[in-house]
Amino acid sequence: MVLLMALTGLSACQVTLTFNGASIDYTKIKTISIADFNNVAELIHPPLAQEFSEKLRDKYTKQTRLRLLKASGDLHLEGEIVGYQLTPMAVGQDSFSAETKLTLTVNIRFSNSRNQEEDFEKQYSSFRMFDSNLMITDVQDQLLAEMTEEIADNIYNDTVARW
Repeated sequence: MVLLMALTGLSACQVTLTFNGASIDYTKIKTISIADFNNVAELIHPPLAQEFSEKLRDKYTKQTRLRLLKASGDLHLEGEIVGYQLTPMAVGQDSFSAETKLTLTVNIRFSNSRNQEEDFEKQYSSFRMFDSNLMITDVQDQLLAEMTEEIADNIYNDTVARW
């Protein structure tokens, strides 16, 4: 009897759990809209805003069954890049910086039109260290790819994975 009740309860559940961590009720949530991100940081890397926007869109379209809309999705993400900073870190024997820290900070506003209790605004940051003997132009593409992936993963986890 208990087993029958448990199986009945499980079969009525509509939340889909996937191997990518998403737990989305696809009977209620069918679409997502992700606005273009603006870069309002003091230091600007021109392609960063477009690359970040596309990275975030790719994350949701590849790892969920949500349909991507230009606006007014059941889920909606928007925000801006608010920080792109280079900070000298470790000092070498010659009293010059031996390492530099590149930090990327993104402000996100998330809304769920089906459940406003899940709405939030939050900043996400990531950083990478690199040898100060290298020019930022030599390492920034690789470092930014790693940091945008990390931030996109964290946003994804906070919006649709919610373990």
